[in-house]
Amino acid sequence: MCKIIYVSENGNDRQDFTSVTEALQSIPQDNKEPVTICIAPGIYHEKITVDKPFVMLKGMGKGNEETVLTYDDYANLVMEDGSKMGTFRSYSLLVDAHDVTLRNLTIENASGDSATHGQAIALYADGDRIVVDGCRLLGHQDTLFTGPLPPKEMVKDGFIGPKQYAPRINGRQYYKDCYICGDVDFIFGSATAYFENCTIESLRRFSDALTDAKAENESQSHEQKEQIQGYVTAASTPEGQAFGYVFADCKIIAGGCPKHSVYLGRPWRDYAKTVFIDCIIEEHIRPALFHDWNKEKARETVFYGICQKDTSEAFAERADFVQEISPKRAQEFSKEKVLAGDDAWCPA
Repeated sequence: MCKIIYVSENGNDRQDFTSVTEALQSIPQDNKEPVTICIAPGIYHEKITVDKPFVMLKGMGKGNEETVLTYDDYANLVMEDGSKMGTFRSYSLLVDAHDVTLRNLTIENASGDSATHGQAIALYADGDRIVVDGCRLLGHQDTLFTGPLPPKEMVKDGFIGPKQYAPRINGRQYYKDCYICGDVDFIFGSATAYFENCTIESLRRFSDALTDAKAENESQSHEQKEQIQGYVTAASTPEGQAFGYVFADCKIIAGGCPKHSVYLGRPWRDYAKTVFIDCIIEEHIRPALFHDWNKEKARETVFYGICQKDTSEAFAERADFVQEISPKRAQEFSKEKVLAGDDAWCPA
């Protein structure tokens, strides 16, 4: 039997709580039974943590745009002690439990553009058997973090946040019928994550006018000069993990980005794994498909692959470390195989 809790920002005849946080706090920490929190349409400005298992957050609007969970922290925000907030404290919603489902919601980091605010996570998902179904994830840089964190920081205090010292448990995550937008590394992390029938939109970071005006400016970044608007993924798949990111039957769309201005991904860690199977990929993606992040060693250790039914010629210029996956081999990346694990999990 599933317990149902109702949330409404304005209150109604059957509402239990007026905030998602209050509803979550009412659930026992050692919860063992399914709980669905039904959230009425509205805008909920809360920094939310789901730290109990078997919980579903479900938007009750006709569409996912009607129930919005939003916050506006960001990496460049200066804290009271003079330090910056950093990436991993910037989340709007943190999932820190197994067997959590998010359905029919918009989860947003509303801080603003990445040039001014830096990294700003909308959804920080760290757990096993996480399902995100029919949701919109909105942000700019680092919109979706599929935890856990890598074992070691690249820079001191780079992992400051709620999971800095937690054990690294590489769980499985399933994203179905979602819309995810951003610009730089806006899907990143270590989890095994399967994206099915999702729309992935790259947002434009800077305009042609800005680039033209600074064409002779030596301080202009290489990315501006080359009109590199961003990177869709930045996987940090651990060495030895069978799967990283798999995108199946997704739409990779431009969001106003010029032709050949975005990469499908780059390796946050050297063993990154990212595969695109039968996806619609618009012309904003660069012919090389993936970037090596100037990590020569990673070219030998990453697994980047693409399988398209009728567009092999379109990707003939792919980087030499990007594999073309045959339709037969693509069967190895089915949802059932990628997410099975030791318990044969297969989300409906």
